[in-house]
Amino acid sequence: MHTLLEELHAQADAFISLRHDIHRHPELAFDEHRTSALVAEKLQGWGYAVERGLGGTGVVGRLVRGSGQRQLGLRADMDALPIHEATGLPHASCHEGVMHACGHDGHTAMLLAAAQHLAQQGDFSGTLNLIFQPAEEGGGGALRMMDDGLFEKYPCDAIFAMHNMPGVPQGRLVLREGAAMASSDYATVTLTGVGGHGAMPHRAVDPVVAAASIVMALQTIVS
Repeated sequence: MHTLLEELHAQADAFISLRHDIHRHPELAFDEHRTSALVAEKLQGWGYAVERGLGGTGVVGRLVRGSGQRQLGLRADMDALPIHEATGLPHASCHEGVMHACGHDGHTAMLLAAAQHLAQQGDFSGTLNLIFQPAEEGGGGALRMMDDGLFEKYPCDAIFAMHNMPGVPQGRLVLREGAAMASSDYATVTLTGVGGHGAMPHRAVDPVVAAASIVMALQTIVS
């Protein structure tokens, strides 16, 4: 393990620079053309069989070693958020109103670092599928990749991924059984009111008050 960490640390500066480059050029959901091209180029250079275009801008790299039958997946997301960056960092976003504010630049760089090491030093027998997903931020990129036949083409016995967590010390992993992080979904609720005269509010139905009550009640679930 000590030798492995030393080997990876020796490559750290190169992948930090790569992460800065991705951070400087953020792309929104399904618009990750530059990022996916960079990922594909790196993977091909390390000997992976690469397919682009799954889910629109998704990328999969496959590496097969030996005669092992196990097929494992490693996954990272690539998209940024519609947020203005005001960090003032040298590698700050050069696209107005778009920023890597959730760390997907780091996720992509980390998986590429793992990809290089596994291709050059990996001692395994089986199939490795590296999945670079578009549109994680509410765009349904994972579903789009699956609809395009992701797991029919690249079946996986298990898939591993990780997410950065501000506040956790560098170099530490946090694990738990079951769900670890929140997700969101969308619902449409229609409230129908009944108009009336201001002098006779008891004959009207005010949907604004009902909507406010719903918002307050739902928010108490999480806060």
